[in-house]
Amino acid sequence: MGYKILVIGGGGREHAIINKIVESPLCDACFALPGNPGIGTIATNLEIPIFDFDKILAAIKVHNIQMVIVGPEVPLVDGIVDFLKEELPALMVVGPKKYAAQLEGSKAFAKEFMMRHQIPTATYIEVTKENLQVGIEHIQKNKGPYVLKADGLASGKGVLIIDDAKTAEMELKTMLDGKFGDASLKVVIEQFLDGIEFSVFALTDGKDYIILPEAKDYKRIGEGDTGLNTGGMGAISPVPFFDEVLRNKVIEQIIEPTIKGFDKDNIDFNGFVFFGLIKVGNEPFVIEYNCRMGDPETEAVFPRIKSDVVEAFISLSQGKLKDYQLIIDEKAAATIILVSGGYPEDFKKGFPVKGAKNINDSIVFHSGTTTNSNGEVLTNGGRVLAITTLHENWKDALATSKQNAEKIDFKGKYYRKDIGFDL
Repeated sequence: MGYKILVIGGGGREHAIINKIVESPLCDACFALPGNPGIGTIATNLEIPIFDFDKILAAIKVHNIQMVIVGPEVPLVDGIVDFLKEELPALMVVGPKKYAAQLEGSKAFAKEFMMRHQIPTATYIEVTKENLQVGIEHIQKNKGPYVLKADGLASGKGVLIIDDAKTAEMELKTMLDGKFGDASLKVVIEQFLDGIEFSVFALTDGKDYIILPEAKDYKRIGEGDTGLNTGGMGAISPVPFFDEVLRNKVIEQIIEPTIKGFDKDNIDFNGFVFFGLIKVGNEPFVIEYNCRMGDPETEAVFPRIKSDVVEAFISLSQGKLKDYQLIIDEKAAATIILVSGGYPEDFKKGFPVKGAKNINDSIVFHSGTTTNSNGEVLTNGGRVLAITTLHENWKDALATSKQNAEKIDFKGKYYRKDIGFDL
C-alpha cells in the first residue's frame, strides 16, 4: 500500500527531499505546502502558508494525507507537530515537538543541554538588557574574536564574529535593542573556536538513530569566506577530512550523548538532528543544533541516499529505525547556490530565469522561484536555485555544477566560484 505524503516548505531543501520521496514505490501521491515551481513538476503544490496550522490540518484531511515531513524550523519551533498529533494521533509526522525544537529555537536551551550532558562545545555566557554590564565586562576581560549569537531564530543570520572589543560592545547593545527582532532580546556570547566547520545529520526517534551523509556548507556571501552570513552558498558531500577517527569521535562524544540526553531529559524527538560541528585540531565541538535538515546541505546529502527514504520515515514512526538499512552512493555531490544580486541584504525579485530546463548532467533544485501568468519562472527570493552534481570526486562534481551555473541566467545572478576552496 502506498502513502499520501505532505512536505511542509517551499525551498531547495524541500525540493531535494521530495525528489527522493517520489522515487519510492511506497509513495502514492506527494504534496508540498506551499512548494515552488520546481517542486510542482514532481508533486502537487498547495497554496497554504507554513504558519497557518488550521489550513494545513484541513488540507491533510481533504487529501487523506498519512505522513507529514516538516522542512523548515519556524513551524517546528511554533509547535506544528504538537498541534497535528493532538488533532490526528495516527498521522506520521517527521519533526520534533515544540519543547524539543528549542534545541534550535533557543541557543541558551541548547547550551544548557550540552553542558548537562558533557557534550563538547564552546564556553559561553547569556546576556539580556538586565545583565548587560556582565556582557560588557566579559568582552573587556577576554581577547577577540568575540562570537555573539541571537538566542532565537534569525534565518541563519543571527551570528556575529567580531575582532574588536569596542565594536563587539556596540553590536551587543544593538542586538539587545532588537537588531534581529525578538530573536536577539537574549544574546549568547561564546568562546571563539578556530577550526574548520562541517555538518552531520541523524534521523532519530529519540532512542535509535541513523547517520545520514555528512556535508560541508559555505555560509559567507564572498569568496574565501568573506562578507556577510547567508542561508548558505553551496555544499560538498562527503567531507574529505571526515575520516574514520573523526567519525568515531563525533559518534562517541556528540551523537550518542545527544540521543541519550533526549531520553534522560524526556525530550520527545522524532525527526532530523543537524549537528553543526567544528574541528579544532583533531577534536570535534558542537557549534549549534538544528531540529531539521540544513539548506543547502540537503541538496548535496539527499541525492546521495540510494535506499528508500519513505521506508526510513515509516521505520522512524513505528520505532523500528534500527532495522532500516541506509544505502549511500559512493559518489560525491557538489552544490552551488545561485542568488539574487544584493543578497543577503536588499535585493530585487521578479526576473525571468533562463536555461534551467536545459541542464541534464546536474539536478536543479528550486529555492526561491515563482511563475507568472504565462508559466514563466521568475526569481522570488535571495537564494534562487541550487545546482547539484554527483561525480566520482567532489572536484569533478563541482566543475560540472559551475559549468551549469554559467548556462542559467537571470538579472543580478551571483554565485561563489570557490566552494570547496578550504578542502
